Amino acid sequence: MRRHPSILSKDSTGLLIIDIQERINAVMRYGEVVVENTVKLIQGFKALKLPIVITEQYREGLGATESQILEELGDAPIVEKLTFSCCGSAELMIQLQDKNVQQIVICGIETHVCVQQTALDLIANDFLVYLVRDAVSSRTKIDHKTAIERMRDEGVTITTAESVLFELLVKAKTDEFKEISRIVK
Repeated sequence: MRRHPSILSKDSTGLLIIDIQERINAVMRYGEVVVENTVKLIQGFKALKLPIVITEQYREGLGATESQILEELGDAPIVEKLTFSCCGSAELMIQLQDKNVQQIVICGIETHVCVQQTALDLIANDFLVYLVRDAVSSRTKIDHKTAIERMRDEGVTITTAESVLFELLVKAKTDEFKEISRIVK
């Protein structure tokens, strides 16, 4: 069976969590939902044994990554950055290359700043980019909505956390399916 080339594949997919830090997330429009769905994504990617990369923007000013996310990640290294686009970090780009990531699922904050610039730069660097709509946020509705529309117009695939996890599963009646089903409930 032929599959559509934009369908996520376990062989080449990674998760990028962008700057979900305490101080800035506290003022996000959908901050709690972003954390909740990011935790589901982390659990799912761990169950599927897929790579996860996380960034923090200017930690001294914006605080540490939300504790719920850190607890799920365990000892995963955090890429610290000052550029809005994660692609400005050579360390991050090397990690993606080393992990053979070609399809990248992104979540984080803010939708119209770091997330948008990263998504566009990833496309410019030949990645297929999947924005998890229910795991991104901005302070204002207009910034959030406009950024999603712009990213879609520029070739980013807009999706949801649950959709990503089931797309990666491919089929039911497996141990992975049982684990993912438990996560999304």
